[in-house]
Amino acid sequence: MNAPTSIAVGAKPAADPSSDPSLSLFQLLDPAVHADPYPFYASLRERSPVHWDPFMSTWVVTRYEDVLTVLQTFSADRTPDEKQMTALGLPKLGPVADMMSRQMLFLDPPAHTRLKKLCYAAFTPRRVDAMASKVKAIAKDLLDRLAPKGEMDLIADFAEPFPALVAAGLLGVPLEDHRQLKAWSASFAEMLGNFQHNPDRIRGVLRTVAEMQDYFRAAIRDQEKNPRDGLIRALMLAEVDGERLAEEEVIANTIVTMVGGQETTTNLIGNGLLTLIRQPDVLADLRAHPEIMETAIEELLRFESPSQHTARIAKADTTIGGKLIKQGAAVMAVMAAGNRDPERFDDPDTLDLRRQDNRHLAFGWSTHFCFGAPLARMEARTAYAMLLERIDDIALATDEATLEWRPNSGLRGLVGLPIRYRPSGA
Repeated sequence: MNAPTSIAVGAKPAADPSSDPSLSLFQLLDPAVHADPYPFYASLRERSPVHWDPFMSTWVVTRYEDVLTVLQTFSADRTPDEKQMTALGLPKLGPVADMMSRQMLFLDPPAHTRLKKLCYAAFTPRRVDAMASKVKAIAKDLLDRLAPKGEMDLIADFAEPFPALVAAGLLGVPLEDHRQLKAWSASFAEMLGNFQHNPDRIRGVLRTVAEMQDYFRAAIRDQEKNPRDGLIRALMLAEVDGERLAEEEVIANTIVTMVGGQETTTNLIGNGLLTLIRQPDVLADLRAHPEIMETAIEELLRFESPSQHTARIAKADTTIGGKLIKQGAAVMAVMAAGNRDPERFDDPDTLDLRRQDNRHLAFGWSTHFCFGAPLARMEARTAYAMLLERIDDIALATDEATLEWRPNSGLRGLVGLPIRYRPSGA
């Protein structure tokens, strides 16, 4: 899935009188706001839907149509180069920026078009369909061990290892490496979701990037000697119009696929199940009517967007919501706010698992629509179907006030979700 990032360097406008500290995205650093950001997003939409946030040095847009405009027309090529990193006081992050400059998530056409064609040639619908039985087997194996216990931490025991094992199988690396893949993914996601908030973690991010690059470079060498099916090999062999991916491009786009797929899927499972536990009638309805699973997953994506916001750069002077955004200015598009916009969705703060008009923004839009969306949807459908088949009477095993959210405003997810239940099914 699309990963957010607050790495965006752009021009600063004159002070916007509508901006004040209570409207800054830094409010998301307050644990109480972070635990339920939707009232804050509603305040942004109502009071200043397009405003300059001087604390974040970025414009912030929160209405559905405005977010859509930014996703469709603004530049995704916002990774600072080495000179800009130095100006930010972060010269050591040059290697990270260098890798991200090869990831299609952070590129515009024509460079993005070239990478997208090659990556899609490797990550075909047929490949996703072929994984369905393996994904179901992974979920079944985990729940065969977990379901009889009557309690588990859904995050640590299922929502984290499940997509990590799927990622290992997709890439064609040993399944036993899934814990290391998860550790790297969590470390890298800290930068993607919270770059400016966590400058003290630079050393860890640099180590993570170096280790991932070494690991996948070794995996390429192994594929050359011992070919086997997997996305890494498919990316190595992908060819469109005589073009092929360079080795560093294979590594960079393997990493972003691995990280994006794990973090967002973990959040979709964890945040979504907590939402259902809070609304037992809705959970019971989904259990009684598994045929609505497809629309249910789309509604959970809208209602609790795993990826909350993403950064863009204005390609030209653009007026949105009556505000002039100058060329080169950074813009934060808050998809999670757009997904609760009452001008776009009827009764947006109500969870409606049968919602039909549901063109949500959770996977982005247009050119940068999420590369891994088909796999993410399939994983979510499989996970929820298997959970509801194997466990019943699901309830929190702790006081909700004690639940802890990871300090990541972009990739918002739970640290843990202790649940108790009655084992059911076989």
